[in-house]
Amino acid sequence: MKSVPDANAALLQMRGISKSYGERKILDRIDLDVAAREKVAIIGPSGSGKTTILRLAIGLVKPDEGTIRIDGSYLWHEETQGGLKPAGERHARKVRRAVGIVFQQFNLFPHMTALGNIVEAPIRVRKLPEREATTRATELLARVGLADKHTAYPGQLSGGQQQRVAIARALAMDPALMLFDEPTSALDPELVGEVLAVMKALAGSGMSMIVVTHELGFAREVGDHLLFMDDGIVVEQGPPREVLADPRHERTKAFLSKVL
Repeated sequence: MKSVPDANAALLQMRGISKSYGERKILDRIDLDVAAREKVAIIGPSGSGKTTILRLAIGLVKPDEGTIRIDGSYLWHEETQGGLKPAGERHARKVRRAVGIVFQQFNLFPHMTALGNIVEAPIRVRKLPEREATTRATELLARVGLADKHTAYPGQLSGGQQQRVAIARALAMDPALMLFDEPTSALDPELVGEVLAVMKALAGSGMSMIVVTHELGFAREVGDHLLFMDDGIVVEQGPPREVLADPRHERTKAFLSKVL
């Protein structure tokens, strides 16, 4: 990624990140910096490690090697006079509150309304008063174009509407960084545009984002930086328009020839 002279300037910083499951190495010594307001797109074939980067960034899994820093604080380490020491789950929970994530599947609570899904975490985790959380959730539903759906249950919503509720739910925690894991891959083609429109508006507002996507037009239009991953490493990276129009690595060329 872009060079960052001061580690504190990076909203997300990964250094030397490796992750294996059994004998299979998913990520191999990955370095990644995401600055405030930066939009990073990650592309690559299935199994290349894209989703694992997001899961590591939000603390759902721990790296085998390396450090992760979010908004100036280490995720799985604490700083002491003698250097870094390992930190536990309680410390990680505090640090990862700065990150929100939207998955491929919507993962909404089916027994809760759209509004109920959004207020749940702010009330339970952030301890916001119910009235304040409800006001915020109502504003977010309007922001994602669902002002008239606050009493609807997930089963009454289309896939695109459910994904927009999921985006509003993530935003309700006021994250500094939003992660999107192929958020349109589970949608019917005619519903993809409505979700991408919300994401474009979010990007335009200055939200820092990492987006794992197959929507190369979105990556080209919205992204500041693009990574092509394969077999657990970053094969090629740079401005999206440059990488997509004139890839330098043969593996990138082969991949793009099949998806463009």
